[in-house]
Amino acid sequence: MKTAAGKPAKKQARAQAPEKKAVVIDRYEFKSGDIPITITVQRVTGEFVPIYNVEISNISRTTEYILEKIRQELIKRVSLGLVDLADIKKATVVEDKFKEYIVLLIDKYFPDANDSTKGFLKTYLIAKALGLGSIEILMNDALLEEIVVNQADQPIWVYQKKHGWLKTNITMRDEDQTKHYAAIIGRKVGRQITVLEPLLDAHLNEGDRVNATISPISTAGNTITIRKFSRDPWTITKFIRSKTISVEAAALIWLAMQYEMSAIIAGGTASGKTSALNVLANFFPPNQRIISIEDTREIRLPSFLHWVPMNTRLPNAEGKGEVSMGDLLVNSLRMRPDRILVGEVRRQREAETLFEAIHTGHSVYATFHANNAAETVERLTNPPINVPKIMLPAISLIIVQFRNRRTGTRRTFQIAEILPGSEPNVLMQYDNKLDRLVKKNKSRQLYANLKLYTGMTDHDIQEDLHEKMAILDYLEKLDITSVDGVGRVIAEYYTNKELLLQHVKSGKQLTN
Repeated sequence: MKTAAGKPAKKQARAQAPEKKAVVIDRYEFKSGDIPITITVQRVTGEFVPIYNVEISNISRTTEYILEKIRQELIKRVSLGLVDLADIKKATVVEDKFKEYIVLLIDKYFPDANDSTKGFLKTYLIAKALGLGSIEILMNDALLEEIVVNQADQPIWVYQKKHGWLKTNITMRDEDQTKHYAAIIGRKVGRQITVLEPLLDAHLNEGDRVNATISPISTAGNTITIRKFSRDPWTITKFIRSKTISVEAAALIWLAMQYEMSAIIAGGTASGKTSALNVLANFFPPNQRIISIEDTREIRLPSFLHWVPMNTRLPNAEGKGEVSMGDLLVNSLRMRPDRILVGEVRRQREAETLFEAIHTGHSVYATFHANNAAETVERLTNPPINVPKIMLPAISLIIVQFRNRRTGTRRTFQIAEILPGSEPNVLMQYDNKLDRLVKKNKSRQLYANLKLYTGMTDHDIQEDLHEKMAILDYLEKLDITSVDGVGRVIAEYYTNKELLLQHVKSGKQLTN
């Protein structure tokens, strides 16, 4: 069929179809090893989410063709297939051989290249031959929180701190490549992913958490989900500056923690529970022993604290060798800790051990899945966790974190105390319209406990809070944002408070 103009209707329809337009809404650069990377975030007509566009600088098609030839030659010379994937030492030896050959072949194919270019090409080839290819580039973007492969014929998705979920311009070659990458991740932690064991949950050395599934468990295709560990950890200064918490609320929590009152940090998924635990742990005195227990190494405390970090271990292929959070919690009680930090309480045994630890005189701080203080109490005291209500007042504070999924912002939602009857009393509540925490109810238990165990009066408590608020303001004004920087100021508070307050009053930096 033709139109009046004599042209086929189908062709005319194509000619009239609107062109996709891209509007750049963000652009930044970073280095992945020696490789310069340019990222553009674009809004494209017809796409419901922005596109995260990765551009590798200095790689022409000719260079990429030569590098692919080198990669094929490497595979012929050294085979990882002969190595027992569970034997990390053997795999490391073969990987070292790969790297040796890469240097030789780059010298052969690019004899005139300078050292900088050779370093760039070496990094690129190692990522392609031994690593996770383009996924490794995404891993080096500090603004990304999640990297997700859903199936080979879909783009890789990422969660970026500023723009939320984005589709990338990167796809996997096929389902075998996804499976190969999952096997590489498994090898790094001495585990395998196979048809018999189609699920992989692993923690990488940097602290990143990886989950992988293969067909037929994931019916659309093989998947990889990487939750990145923050390379630039949160501190109380950053929390206050980003309006995650108010100075007044932070001072109240600091006061409770100073006098060894236990707390639970509650919240939904990705609400910032572990980040809050990380931040608030900076309020510990430097002369106390701290044991942290986590699935994934995410807590990062100042270097001069007396801190022992511990991690759980998954079972091996035979289902043996598991070290659970409950095991570590029981073991930590034999290590003479002053403070115990628990990454997340999920099961009855962990909750029971946690409350036993509190009742034997330890200060315990843990994260827990619940959306508010009342729900925290309900979930703790009902199946499947079933903590007896009589034990609950051992927790002095419930700190609830909240994430607004529309805006991506995270806020401290509630600060509540536990009353003798095990019901929560909300002291401070987040006001969405004002975008800040406001006072809700007067303290009926926290202040009473402080006065009972410290001899403080109401006036003393208020004086102490104002003092702490001044120090927190000082941290922000002097732009002290690093973990060690904040930790140093807090340590000074406990060891030489008068000197610190002089610096706070004058606004001068502490000297070494």
